[in-house]
Amino acid sequence: MDAPITVAVSTVIFALRPHPTTRRPALWIPLVRRIREPHRGRWALPGGPLAAEEGLAASAARNLRETTRLTPQYLEQLYAFGGPDRAPETAERIVSVVYWAMVRPEEADAGAAGVNVQWFVADELPELAFDHSLIVEYALWRLRNKVEYSRIAAAFLGETFTLAELRRVHEAVLQRTLDPANFRRQMEASGRLVATDAFRTGGRHRPARLYRHDRSIHLADNGPLTGQ
Repeated sequence: MDAPITVAVSTVIFALRPHPTTRRPALWIPLVRRIREPHRGRWALPGGPLAAEEGLAASAARNLRETTRLTPQYLEQLYAFGGPDRAPETAERIVSVVYWAMVRPEEADAGAAGVNVQWFVADELPELAFDHSLIVEYALWRLRNKVEYSRIAAAFLGETFTLAELRRVHEAVLQRTLDPANFRRQMEASGRLVATDAFRTGGRHRPARLYRHDRSIHLADNGPLTGQ
């Protein structure tokens, strides 16, 4: 007899926060500690079964609100994981539709944190439940491949930003230092940015011009701001 199939929805949430050792911006994700078997006590991505009356994106958003109190503006369907052997501990076959989200630091700070919800550096995770480590690796791979040709970096920033702020996002995602002059030339030549008449003032440096992304270009390369 074939095992019953359950559809679940999980979300990988990225935020930029200072690395605990280097204090440089790094990618972090929130994880939820499982309180029941299988994998009781292990960390896992926030998510849960798809309710019969819910759409996929609605289920992802609800689970985030309930487990982490996060309500990201950027929520996009990432991939589906449904191998027949991905949850051998259960008597059912579980197909997970995975979303990913990006939040700004202030949004991340407003989320839940405690014994059963904690933020971790994305490249320094503990052993996760099920195949969630594989899911995070895939999300990191997609993010690092998309950040240089899409508007996805904008999800980590506010409506306007300086080129230095945008460069720090790219450096944190790509895990390498970028030459400021080359980065400026590439961004200005990309056609994705619009220079505003406003400047960021304060600090030791001269005022820096603020930019915004061209609103005629989608945040993602293949979809709108919210997931389908």
